[in-house]
This record gives sequence, C-alpha cells and structure tokens, in this order.
Amino acid sequence: MRRYTGLPVASPPGGAGAPREEAPRPPPLPTPRNGTPPKQGALTIVRRSSSRSKTESCSTPTDEQLDQLDLETEHLPAVDTPDACDKAALRLRYLLRQLNRGEISAETLQKNLQYAAKVLEAVYIDETKDRRVAEQPRAQQATLHMRRLRTPCWARCSVEKSNDAKRLADEDDELSEVQPDAVPPEVREWLASTFTRQLATAKRKSDEKPKFRSVAHAIRAGIFVDRIYRRVTSTALMQFPQDVVRVLKTLDEWSFDVFTLHEAANGQPVKYLGYELLNRYGMIHKFKVPPTILENFLGRIEEGYCRFHNPYHNNLHAADVAQTVHYMLCQTGLMNWLSDLEIFATLVAAVVHDYEHTGTTNNFHVMSGSDTALLYNDRAVLENHHISAAFRLMREEEYNILQNLSRDEFREFRTLVIDMVLATDMSFHFQQLKNMRSLLSLAEPTIDKSKATSLVLHCCDISHPAKRWDLHHRWTMSLLDEFFLQGDKERDLGLPFSPLCDRNNTLVAESQIGFIEFIVEPSMGVCADMLECILGPLHSGNKSGTNAATEPTIDENSGAESVNKFKIRKPWITCLSDNKKIWKEQATKDAEARANQEQEENIEVQPPPEE
Repeated sequence: MRRYTGLPVASPPGGAGAPREEAPRPPPLPTPRNGTPPKQGALTIVRRSSSRSKTESCSTPTDEQLDQLDLETEHLPAVDTPDACDKAALRLRYLLRQLNRGEISAETLQKNLQYAAKVLEAVYIDETKDRRVAEQPRAQQATLHMRRLRTPCWARCSVEKSNDAKRLADEDDELSEVQPDAVPPEVREWLASTFTRQLATAKRKSDEKPKFRSVAHAIRAGIFVDRIYRRVTSTALMQFPQDVVRVLKTLDEWSFDVFTLHEAANGQPVKYLGYELLNRYGMIHKFKVPPTILENFLGRIEEGYCRFHNPYHNNLHAADVAQTVHYMLCQTGLMNWLSDLEIFATLVAAVVHDYEHTGTTNNFHVMSGSDTALLYNDRAVLENHHISAAFRLMREEEYNILQNLSRDEFREFRTLVIDMVLATDMSFHFQQLKNMRSLLSLAEPTIDKSKATSLVLHCCDISHPAKRWDLHHRWTMSLLDEFFLQGDKERDLGLPFSPLCDRNNTLVAESQIGFIEFIVEPSMGVCADMLECILGPLHSGNKSGTNAATEPTIDENSGAESVNKFKIRKPWITCLSDNKKIWKEQATKDAEARANQEQEENIEVQPPPEE
C-alpha cells in the first residue's frame, strides 16, 4: 500500500551484553510526514569485526563440519558480536543443504532465518550528506589514513572461487576503520555525534567502526534484510478460508457487506478483517508484529466484543467501522498524509474502539451507578474502558502487538489511540464538529493529525445510515434491539427510559430521519471538507499522475467544469439521500397506520347508542 521509505536502523537496547532472546528488533526509521520524501545521503553501515585470523574465519565449511552442526542445542552468540556473522553464514549454508535434501522443518528454517536477519539488522546505518562529503577535502584526505580491515567470512563465503568473482567480493565488502588520531577534529566530532544519536541506549565494547565502501552496498544489505524478514513472516502468516478471501475482494467498497464476511469467517470478522488490513498496509512488516501474536490479539479482541452478546455493539460493528476507516484512508488518499505509525494507530483504534462494550449507554452506567462509572468518574465511561482494557491486554506477552515499538513510538501510538477512541463519545459530538468548522473557516487552517483521525473514526462509527439501504436497515434494527434491551433494564431498575429505549413508544422511522439530518449528514459534510482541506495541497503538488479520489467541480454561475479545487468522492451522499427518502415514506405509512389504529380504538370505546 505504501512504499518502503528507508532502511532499518538497528539499535539493540541492551547492548552486546543483553540476552539474545529478549532483545527487540530495531525500530524502522521514522516515516516522512505529509508525503515529503527524505533527503538522500551517503549511508554508512557500521558493524564490529571479528578478532579471529583470516585463515580461521574465511575457510569454506566442509560437509563434515556441517554434519556436526546442531541447530537445536548449539549456543548462539549475540547478534551484534563478531562471531554472529560466521555463525549465521554457517547456519545458512547448512539450511541450504538440508533444504535441497528436504530434511528441514519449517519451524527450524524460520528460527534460523530470523537469527540471520537479526545479525544483518545489527548493522548500523548513519546518514550523511553527499554534498558535504564531496565538498570537504579534509574528509577525502581522512580516507587516506583509514586502515583496511579483513573481509569477513559471511560476506565472502557466498561468492564463487573464481578470480573475477573473488575480486568483486573484496571490493564490495571492503571494510575500513577510522583511526581517531588520523582525522580532523570536525570529522571526529561529526562521527561521534552521529553515532551517539543512533545509539543513545547502546554502548559498544569496541572502538572499531568498519563501514561499507559505498551507498549501493549499504542499500543492498538493507534490502537483503528486508527481503529475508518478508519471506520469514510470509511463511507464518495466518491462513484465510477461501470464502473469506472471496468476500475480502470487495474490501475497498464503501458499502462493504460485513454480514457476508461474518458468515464466511464463521463468526470471526474482526480476526480476518483486522489481520488483512494490518498486513495490507504493511504494518506487520514495518513494526515487526509477530504474526502469531497478532492472531492471538485479534482473537481476544473478538472475544471481548462477544462477551455481552450485544445485538449491535459487537464484533460485526467493530469490523464494519474498521473497514470504513480503511475506505477513508485508502480511497480518499488520507493515508498519504499520515505516517506509518499514525496509520497503525488509526487501524488499531478502529478495531478496539468498542472493546468489551456492555450494550448499554454511558448515561445508563451513570444513572445505575455501575462500577465502571465509579471507576471513571462518570466521564466517557465506556470509551475509557475500551482503551484501558485494550492496552491492558497488550501488556500480556502473548497479545503484545506493540512489543517491537520504541519507547517514543509507543507513547505516540498510545496517545493517538486514546484521543481517537475518546472522540467516539457522542457527548463530544457537537463540540467536535464546532471546533473543526471553526478551524476550517480560517484562511490557512492547520489541522492537527490527532484531531483529523479522531473525526474520521467518529464519523465511521456512526456511518451505517450512509451505507446501502439493506445494510443500514439491518444495522438500525440491531441497534433498536439493543436500545430496547436497555429500556427493559431501566424499567426493572425503576429508572426513566433513555431516548429510543422504550419499545412501546419509539418512532423508528422518525428517529432515523432525525439521526440522518442532524447527526450523520453534518458529520460527513464536515469530515469531507476537512479531508479536502488536508489533501488539496498534496494533490496540487502531485502533477505527475491522476488521483483516483478526485473529481471535477461545476461552477454554479458559468456551468463550466473546473479542476482547480480538489474534491474527494462522496458515495455516502447518495446513500444518505436514498435512505432518508425510504424512511420518510415509511414514516408516512406508520403515521397512517397509527391514525387508523387510533380510529379503531375510538370506535371500540364509544358507548352504544341509547334505545
């Protein structure tokens, strides 16, 4: 969905002495915001060299040595140590031989490929500027004082022993070490500052700083790591039933039928739709989410939605809102304005936004004095619980999809999810729209990303009246069932009925007309205006291609077509109009039916004429 924007920067939090199994994978480079590509520069890949002799380390392993290798019990060095490269190379050769023989299990293959990938990820990449290097004679002069290090075995063992190939291997992987006394103070200061920035939490035991000779070699190494991780994770990805695959082919449609997905997925729409979205946007790869952990997480989230057997606020609703958010991200182009982490947070917020919903409103919790209302002091009771319960779940190791985020990434992710889910509290609705309208009325509005994604999620949460009639009608009946069940509880507790919760005195058609006219239509209108304001500059700056989400506008005075103003497609406008029309027709029929019933009741209660 989004292009790969950079090479991963490895930064083992525990340093060389940290336990290997617990050392998290390094976070990816921050994704550029607002679609601005990063400035290109020279990439320096730094890793530690082995202290062993050339004769010992560069010899090609024999079949006898490979036969003695035990992948299950052999001790593995930490990925950022010199011996790790040789161990990884030896194991890769062993795996290749066993694959050819068909004598390797998928689990063993995956485990050792992951270790090899971690070894390559333990290569430290620093960005410099090509111009600065080219314009500084002293930097060029300093390279004359660099001592050539040996070429490591892991880089040379894969090359054939012909003279030409061996010469290419020597050139491609020639490593050098900077002598501190041989470089100018400015260069030394730059190296120190760059190294400190990238390794703020890691201390290296060695002062050696080998590097690849060219940017191309650094990129090759990064791409190799990227491909290995993709191949390893793809082998472990969750398998989808064919019926689910067929339904998900329509995932990009506005009126996606989540009820059909529910049937195809055997009652697990969140599990498959959530997994598909996070994989489609590349979140599993970019944030190193273990596929099994993600599957466990989505399974528990699904169970939480089904806990109270709600007619409306259940796993179907969660999947529907997540799909609608996907439409807003993908089909309008909003994803091009957000960073990868912001997209990740938006998708997860959509999935968990009603987690463990009780099927009752915030007002019911407050009026009944529930434990949840007491815990959150009557403020956004359910929304606070959804967030808290979801993050408590992710604290458990087997459900922690955030385990490979850096501390800063986690804080930003958590803040975004909290803001978005809290914004789904309907008591904030009018204030939220008012604030966004005021912001859009400015000459040069600057829209905060958290506020933008919060409004998008809120609109998607109440969007079912803007979907196809058959879907909207089914959602309406489910919601009214849930309201009526709450009304029954209120009657039993001696509480006054909440709006639309009295099953004997609720005007269904009229309530939906009011909901569409006063809530949904204004919300979708403000959201569309916001998206056009945000995405207009991005669209105007992209002259090379046509944005599929744009459409020409018609000048009201001249009738001429104009393409100067950016517009997104709004399929919800037609749906809202059609649904409101149907509800008005139904309201007329209901009114006539009530009038006839009242007339019949009046006739029945009239006293008989006197004789």
